[in-house]
Amino acid sequence: MEKPSTIRNLGPASDEFYGRAGIDTAEKLRDLGADEAYYQALVAGGSPHFIGYYAMVMGLQGRPWNDCKGAEKDALKERFASIKKRLKSAPTSMTAIDLELAKLGVIAPK
Repeated sequence: MEKPSTIRNLGPASDEFYGRAGIDTAEKLRDLGADEAYYQALVAGGSPHFIGYYAMVMGLQGRPWNDCKGAEKDALKERFASIKKRLKSAPTSMTAIDLELAKLGVIAPK
């Protein structure tokens, strides 16, 4: 299984960022999609950063990180703002394992 850092534009720091949320493979990141993967990484304690977000979105499309311009970049800014807004009502004290257990229904979300 390949690490998230095998996706274009992502590096070793991305492995840690997404790994905290249990997203430890490129396949998991792709399956979740850009917005959900980024959201889960933030819930697990990551700090929001627009450039990191849009670099990942571009990477999932096989594009260079700085290929995002104009209306497309504006639309990504809106998506990023929506993720941050959603984060305000998310549990903040759950560890990555807690998140996985909550998804399985083993523990209640905090």
